[in-house]
Amino acid sequence: MTKDGEKGTGKREPGRIVAVDWGDRRIGFAISDPRGVIASPAGHIVRRAGKRPPITKVIARAKELEAESVVMGLPLDGNGEETPRCAEVRAVAAEITKRTGWAVEFVDERYTTASARRAVTELGGRPGDRPGDIDALAATVLLQHALGRQR
Repeated sequence: MTKDGEKGTGKREPGRIVAVDWGDRRIGFAISDPRGVIASPAGHIVRRAGKRPPITKVIARAKELEAESVVMGLPLDGNGEETPRCAEVRAVAAEITKRTGWAVEFVDERYTTASARRAVTELGGRPGDRPGDIDALAATVLLQHALGRQR
Protein backbone atom coordinates (compact mmCIF):
# COMPACT_ATOMS: atom_id res chain seq x y z
CA MET A 1 0.00 0.00 0.00
CA THR A 2 1.06 3.54 -0.59
CA LYS A 3 1.05 6.26 2.04
CA ASP A 4 -2.49 7.26 1.15
CA GLY A 5 -3.73 3.69 1.78
CA GLU A 6 -4.30 2.67 -1.83
CA LYS A 7 -2.73 -0.31 -3.50
CA GLY A 8 0.12 0.74 -5.70
CA THR A 9 3.23 -0.47 -7.44
CA GLY A 10 4.94 -1.41 -4.20
CA LYS A 11 7.04 1.74 -4.33
CA ARG A 12 6.89 3.82 -1.19
CA GLU A 13 7.17 7.57 -1.43
CA PRO A 14 10.26 8.77 0.48
CA GLY A 15 8.26 11.06 2.77
CA ARG A 16 8.90 14.63 3.72
CA ILE A 17 12.41 15.67 4.64
CA VAL A 18 13.11 18.70 6.82
CA ALA A 19 16.34 20.65 6.39
CA VAL A 20 17.84 22.50 9.33
CA ASP A 21 20.23 25.41 8.84
CA TRP A 22 21.76 25.53 12.34
CA GLY A 23 22.96 29.02 13.20
CA ASP A 24 24.15 30.87 16.29
CA ARG A 25 21.20 33.29 16.27
CA ARG A 26 18.55 31.61 14.14
CA ILE A 27 17.71 28.14 12.88
CA GLY A 28 16.20 28.02 9.40
CA PHE A 29 13.91 25.28 8.12
CA ALA A 30 12.90 23.93 4.73
CA ILE A 31 10.62 21.02 3.88
CA SER A 32 10.37 18.75 0.88
CA ASP A 33 7.23 17.66 -0.86
CA PRO A 34 6.19 14.05 -0.05
CA ARG A 35 7.96 12.73 -3.16
CA GLY A 36 11.26 14.32 -2.19
CA VAL A 37 11.60 16.47 -5.30
CA ILE A 38 10.91 20.09 -4.33
CA ALA A 39 12.28 22.02 -1.34
CA SER A 40 10.35 24.97 0.12
CA PRO A 41 11.25 27.42 2.90
CA ALA A 42 9.50 26.62 6.18
CA GLY A 43 10.35 29.45 8.55
CA HIS A 44 12.85 29.83 11.37
CA ILE A 45 13.19 29.94 15.12
CA VAL A 46 15.34 32.33 17.12
CA ARG A 47 18.03 31.01 19.46
CA ARG A 48 18.67 32.68 22.77
CA ALA A 49 22.32 33.42 23.48
CA GLY A 50 23.80 31.40 26.31
CA LYS A 51 20.91 28.92 26.42
CA ARG A 52 20.90 25.22 25.57
CA PRO A 53 20.31 24.32 21.92
CA PRO A 54 16.55 24.32 21.25
CA ILE A 55 16.41 20.68 20.16
CA THR A 56 12.85 20.21 21.46
CA LYS A 57 11.67 23.16 19.34
CA VAL A 58 13.47 21.81 16.27
CA ILE A 59 11.80 18.41 16.70
CA ALA A 60 8.40 20.02 17.29
CA ARG A 61 8.76 22.10 14.11
CA ALA A 62 9.81 19.04 12.11
CA LYS A 63 6.76 17.14 13.39
CA GLU A 64 4.47 20.08 12.48
CA LEU A 65 5.89 19.84 8.97
CA GLU A 66 5.25 16.06 8.92
CA ALA A 67 8.93 15.26 8.39
CA GLU A 68 10.18 11.69 8.43
CA SER A 69 13.89 12.45 8.19
CA VAL A 70 16.30 15.35 8.61
CA VAL A 71 19.06 17.03 6.64
CA MET A 72 21.42 19.26 8.59
CA GLY A 73 23.98 21.66 7.22
CA LEU A 74 27.52 20.89 8.27
CA PRO A 75 29.54 24.12 8.69
CA LEU A 76 32.79 23.13 6.99
CA ASP A 77 35.62 25.61 6.43
CA GLY A 78 36.76 26.89 3.03
CA ASN A 79 38.91 23.79 2.51
CA GLY A 80 36.09 21.38 3.33
CA GLU A 81 37.49 20.55 6.77
CA GLU A 82 35.36 20.31 9.89
CA THR A 83 35.12 23.37 12.12
CA PRO A 84 34.51 23.53 15.88
CA ARG A 85 30.80 24.21 15.16
CA CYS A 86 30.56 20.85 13.37
CA ALA A 87 30.78 19.14 16.77
CA GLU A 88 27.68 21.03 17.96
CA VAL A 89 25.75 20.17 14.80
CA ARG A 90 26.72 16.50 15.09
CA ALA A 91 25.70 16.43 18.77
CA VAL A 92 22.32 17.99 17.93
CA ALA A 93 21.81 15.48 15.11
CA ALA A 94 22.62 12.58 17.46
CA GLU A 95 20.10 13.90 19.97
CA ILE A 96 17.41 14.28 17.27
CA THR A 97 17.99 10.67 16.21
CA LYS A 98 17.94 9.48 19.82
CA ARG A 99 14.64 11.24 20.57
CA THR A 100 12.83 10.49 17.29
CA GLY A 101 14.52 7.59 15.53
CA TRP A 102 14.80 9.75 12.40
CA ALA A 103 17.77 9.47 10.12
CA VAL A 104 19.89 12.63 9.92
CA GLU A 105 21.95 13.30 6.79
CA PHE A 106 24.68 15.95 6.72
CA VAL A 107 25.16 18.28 3.77
CA ASP A 108 28.02 20.71 3.24
CA GLU A 109 26.46 24.09 3.99
CA ARG A 110 29.25 26.24 2.58
CA TYR A 111 27.87 29.10 0.51
CA THR A 112 24.19 28.34 1.23
CA THR A 113 23.66 31.63 3.07
CA ALA A 114 25.48 33.50 0.30
CA SER A 115 23.21 31.83 -2.28
CA ALA A 116 20.13 32.80 -0.26
CA ARG A 117 21.31 36.42 0.09
CA ARG A 118 22.04 36.61 -3.62
CA ALA A 119 18.56 35.28 -4.47
CA VAL A 120 16.87 37.89 -2.28
CA THR A 121 18.98 40.66 -3.83
CA GLU A 122 18.22 39.46 -7.37
CA LEU A 123 14.51 39.64 -6.54
CA GLY A 124 14.91 43.27 -5.47
CA GLY A 125 14.91 42.68 -1.72
CA ARG A 126 17.39 43.62 0.96
CA PRO A 127 18.80 40.62 2.84
CA GLY A 128 19.21 42.55 6.08
CA ASP A 129 15.51 43.42 6.27
CA ARG A 130 14.33 39.88 7.07
CA PRO A 131 17.23 37.74 8.33
CA GLY A 132 14.96 34.81 9.29
CA ASP A 133 13.89 34.51 5.66
CA ILE A 134 17.56 34.21 4.68
CA ASP A 135 17.97 31.31 7.12
CA ALA A 136 14.90 29.54 5.71
CA LEU A 137 16.17 30.07 2.15
CA ALA A 138 19.61 28.74 3.15
CA ALA A 139 17.88 25.62 4.51
CA THR A 140 16.03 25.36 1.20
CA VAL A 141 19.34 25.43 -0.71
CA LEU A 142 20.68 22.70 1.63
CA LEU A 143 17.63 20.54 1.09
CA GLN A 144 17.63 20.96 -2.67
CA HIS A 145 21.28 19.79 -2.67
CA ALA A 146 20.34 16.71 -0.65
CA LEU A 147 17.35 15.94 -2.86
CA GLY A 148 19.53 16.28 -5.97
CA ARG A 149 22.01 13.76 -4.55
CA GLN A 150 19.23 11.24 -3.92
CA ARG A 151 18.05 11.26 -7.53
